[in-house]
Amino acid sequence: MTEERTVEPLLEPREGIPPVIADAAGLATVVARFAAGGGPVAVDAERASGYRYGNRAYLVQLRRAGAGTALIDPVGCPDLSALDQAVADAEIVLHAASQDLPCLMELGFRPREMFDTELAGRLLGYERVGLGTMVETVLGLRLEKGHSAADWSTRPLPEDWLRYAALDVEVLVELRDVLHLQLAESGKLEWAREEFAAVLNTPPPVPRSDPWRRTSGIHKVRNVRALAIVRELWTMRDRIAREADLAPGRVLPDAAIVTAALEGPRTKKALTEISAFTGRSARRHMSDWLAAVARARTLPDSQLPQPSTPGDGPPPPNRWADRDPAAAKRLAAARAVVSALADELHMPTENLLQPDAVRRLTWEPPVEITDESVTARLRELGAREWQLSLAAHPIAKALARLEPRGER
Repeated sequence: MTEERTVEPLLEPREGIPPVIADAAGLATVVARFAAGGGPVAVDAERASGYRYGNRAYLVQLRRAGAGTALIDPVGCPDLSALDQAVADAEIVLHAASQDLPCLMELGFRPREMFDTELAGRLLGYERVGLGTMVETVLGLRLEKGHSAADWSTRPLPEDWLRYAALDVEVLVELRDVLHLQLAESGKLEWAREEFAAVLNTPPPVPRSDPWRRTSGIHKVRNVRALAIVRELWTMRDRIAREADLAPGRVLPDAAIVTAALEGPRTKKALTEISAFTGRSARRHMSDWLAAVARARTLPDSQLPQPSTPGDGPPPPNRWADRDPAAAKRLAAARAVVSALADELHMPTENLLQPDAVRRLTWEPPVEITDESVTARLRELGAREWQLSLAAHPIAKALARLEPRGER
């Protein structure tokens, strides 16, 4: 019989809930404290996704040995470059770094060296890698995670929210230390370092040329005139949301845009009969919505959007068998290799090799399939050196097996 592990609830920060720093004098004190501290710096950020426009940070939490914990209000302290300089030589410990790095960089906080506890957990094969689960599984401590989806733009922030925020960085360095040891013992530490560097060096995504095409439910809209209604309503909603600093979905839900596109209302009465337009925020802008629909209806045919825009990559894999059966076989073979390797190494397939790289390689493979050509192509597609050392040869071997000698 397996003995159950005792889990201890983590209820209060060791030094209590620190005050929220919201002015230059307070920030200067924090900068001096963290400059004098030692070791890695645990960092977290809270946003107001789903409430506010964009993904800016509304609270930044930090903890370092010798410095304690600091809670910083980026509304009052929008420039953290001095703090960034104070800890420039330190390793920054984050959980799910790709989520927090963009909003931290907006504040002038740019880690040079990083440890991502979520990514480390993935490489180590942990089945669940949320911070609360990792802290409980690895350290035997239970974090309460009740405020992760809160509106962190709220002022003043409630005390229980601040307690939650401080606890998020309370044991992050301890978690890092155990995971670092496990990575070293499993021979995966250098792999992790390459992954952390890749996350840090990933450029921001290029803005989509037609962001309105990501409207949820747009697949129901088949007519190009109706697509124009989606585009005009989406654009109007985005302008209103930006000006009001509200999440677009709080101004008008996607379902309202799609329904209006399908029904093409011509009057305010017809618009109000669409249930998704009955929300308070939507009702305030009825004239704007109706004008957007009317504008779409009167556009000349030459200005109507096309049903879809060609992407820069391969089609969805479920279409490969019809469009290019040979490519479908290559994809199946490469996926089988990656899956088997990932199982052997106890990690998710997507962390062993990015699925997009596998698709692009197998849709348009090198003219000659060799270890060198497959390695070069995967490197072009962003694969890291550790991934290439493990996956390039077996993938090349599997693909070469599908290529009759003398053909291609």
